[in-house]
Amino acid sequence: MSFMSRTSIVGLLLLGGCATIPSGPSVMVLPGTGKSFDAFRADDFECRQFAHQQIGGGDPNQAAVDSGVASAAVGTLIGAAAGAAIGGRGGAATGAGTGLAIGALAGTSAGQASGYALQRRYDFGYQQCMYSKGHRVPVAGRFADPHASSYISPPPPPPPGTPPPPPLR
Repeated sequence: MSFMSRTSIVGLLLLGGCATIPSGPSVMVLPGTGKSFDAFRADDFECRQFAHQQIGGGDPNQAAVDSGVASAAVGTLIGAAAGAAIGGRGGAATGAGTGLAIGALAGTSAGQASGYALQRRYDFGYQQCMYSKGHRVPVAGRFADPHASSYISPPPPPPPGTPPPPPLR
């Protein structure tokens, strides 16, 4: 097995180990008023299936790994081409190894971004489903004084007859 093959295998294994995204909801939903825990669990099961369909039945972990592997492969090809152009045959192997390393780093970032986006879509579908079934979905908010005015009036105009200030030089 050549150095290039060993490097590729090690890089892909490391890349796959870095892209771990939960495959269930990552948001909190509470049982609705008057809903039993058994009804909550049944709705939870149904809404997990709904959310899974909303992301096309895909697996966030698989999306992350696929995106990362593609970036590593592209990095390897670009590195090999650049290495061959710069240093001949020996440069191609060095360039491919360097390209794999850089592509793996870029792939890790791309894989995490793909998995994160898929997880967010899953969470949105899950929350919408649970909310439609009468469960409580916590939302971010701020407490505001109902008596406070949010309108800020502009400053009053200058009194009539006041001369303007002299220009600055």
